[in-house]
Amino acid sequence: METITSGFERAVDELGQVAKRLDEAEISAFMDAIIKAKRVFLIGVGREGLSTRAFTMRLMHLGKEAHWIWDDTTPSIGPGDLLIATSGSGSIGHIDYVHDQAVAAGAATIVVTGDPSGTTAQKAKQRLFLPAAVFKGKADVVPSTQPMGNLFEQALLILFDQIVIALAERMQVDRETMVGRHRNVE
Repeated sequence: METITSGFERAVDELGQVAKRLDEAEISAFMDAIIKAKRVFLIGVGREGLSTRAFTMRLMHLGKEAHWIWDDTTPSIGPGDLLIATSGSGSIGHIDYVHDQAVAAGAATIVVTGDPSGTTAQKAKQRLFLPAAVFKGKADVVPSTQPMGNLFEQALLILFDQIVIALAERMQVDRETMVGRHRNVE
């Protein structure tokens, strides 16, 4: 039987393999789109949605107007805005619907996915491929001994955190400024 520590080490090894397969040009284009956007709207579901929601918060800490699609206070989307849809398999029905509505409203879209051949991923003008095993994915990705989409969800959180660090540098936002934007009513 595997120990918790050996399982942890194996998961970290899998994440390292994912990191080696990332496309820096895609990541740079992703960051450029965020910097250019007037406002950023984000959507994801399940555990990958939790990673995406954390990214939404960090974009706000950077000073970007960022909205989580499912919040009641989310405004309408339109030209100059960016929708970032996280869809591990690239084919999740309601994410596909939201993507299409954003396009119809004139927003730019990016799909972050573990399967670029998925329906929504194929429609997006821009994609960010995260080559990690994902639930119901079919692409050539780093395989995982972990269940379902664990590897994708873990890699997504780490990738988004690294993107925030790089965006802070590109946007010249220091830590103190980010801390100053942190919620202070808790």
